[in-house]
Amino acid sequence: MTSPGEWLTMRIIKTTFLLAAIAIAALGADPRLSKSSRSPEANGWLFVHLEGTPATIGFQHGYLLAPEIEEAHKRVRFGMTRESGKSYEFIRKAAREVFWPRVAQEYREEMQGITEGLNARGVKLDLWDVVVINASIEMGGYYLPWLDDRKGRSASPDRCSAFVATGSYTRDGRPVIAHNNWSGYLEGSFCNIIFDIVPTRGNRILMDGSPGTIHSGDDFGMNSAGLMITETTITQFHGFDPKGIPEFVRARKAMQYASSIDDFARIMREGNNGGYANNWLLADRKTNEIASLELGLKNVNLWRKKDGYFVGANFPVDPKLMKEETAFTLDPAKSPNARRKRAESLMAEYKGRIDVEAGKRFLSDHYDTVTGKIDPNERTLCGHIDLSPRGSKPWQQEYGPAGVVQAKIADDRMAARMSFEAAMGHPCGIDFKAAEFLSKHPAYNWQKGLLRDIKSGAWTLFEARR
Repeated sequence: MTSPGEWLTMRIIKTTFLLAAIAIAALGADPRLSKSSRSPEANGWLFVHLEGTPATIGFQHGYLLAPEIEEAHKRVRFGMTRESGKSYEFIRKAAREVFWPRVAQEYREEMQGITEGLNARGVKLDLWDVVVINASIEMGGYYLPWLDDRKGRSASPDRCSAFVATGSYTRDGRPVIAHNNWSGYLEGSFCNIIFDIVPTRGNRILMDGSPGTIHSGDDFGMNSAGLMITETTITQFHGFDPKGIPEFVRARKAMQYASSIDDFARIMREGNNGGYANNWLLADRKTNEIASLELGLKNVNLWRKKDGYFVGANFPVDPKLMKEETAFTLDPAKSPNARRKRAESLMAEYKGRIDVEAGKRFLSDHYDTVTGKIDPNERTLCGHIDLSPRGSKPWQQEYGPAGVVQAKIADDRMAARMSFEAAMGHPCGIDFKAAEFLSKHPAYNWQKGLLRDIKSGAWTLFEARR
């Protein structure tokens, strides 16, 4: 049953769709925009509806989000060149020569469409800039480190907390899935787009993401075939196959075309390049089954359940994968190990009572299993690396202030309506204030002028436009 607050939120969102459509018509905009819309900001989020052929969807995306894509690109360019020590021309060349040749034609057309939409709004980015935006995670964390050290230097940091549960663990016996995104605050403040995509082929998609990306990147979403999808990064992972299919292509293809857990696993495995190695958490609402797809480069594991849960906190699950493809250790003071312990404790404590409201509490949790205290830091499910007196020092020194930048959750009933709830910023309610942080920590003034405040917004219900 929809609460009065949810009803009001949905009325506001649907009204803004109508206003956006009227505004586009009044401007006499390109006819390719006729089935698209952009809503005004809602609690920190931007909702865009994209519909049509790959080229049309791309044009709508580039046109409607042009200012945000331009700003996001500045941060991607700044971050990648600083972290890698490579010139931006080197990075553009890698996008063109390593990633682009292995992009399927459908997604080439979509990225070319994004470029056209940007240019129509006067933003002077080209196709290779758009490819860089899409490949930035796997290029910066996997390809460039592999290129520098063919033995496989570890680069991927801790990034997320998540769970999926079903059967006797949830209040109604049906799936619940949740995720919060850990990122550097520099780029993470742009993970505030909700994409409602209706392609001419494949399933309808509702997912979160960043401006200019054809995939979620943050990887929380669902499709009209009944799949509910999220992931957490396998931290300290090494290895990359430059001849493989980019992860951003496989992730989008799986979100769009998979109709079952088996479909999803097959698409992600085909041409696996090892980029953005993740533990994917899945639910199929048609069968009430959940799964964990741990996708390394050499080691791939798929576990399934119709009664139980899977949690993700950046730890490798399979001991063989951990030994062969990561530099990970089982030190209980490490963030992934502490968060795993806390997540599994909460699953046991709430068995039979896990629902959306319980999931929101999990995503906001500040219990540190090492100290046994409530203390927001890098070891809590709601991560605050910037607040920790210990801090993940190498992480923060290299990437700057970091932690949770947003959160999402959905249950089976919400997925049936193609909807989920999302909260921008830390779901616990603690705001990040850029000027205040830089004043206290001048060592990070290299981010001055680009680092933005991240305000914690209320949980907001988003639903695919009918």
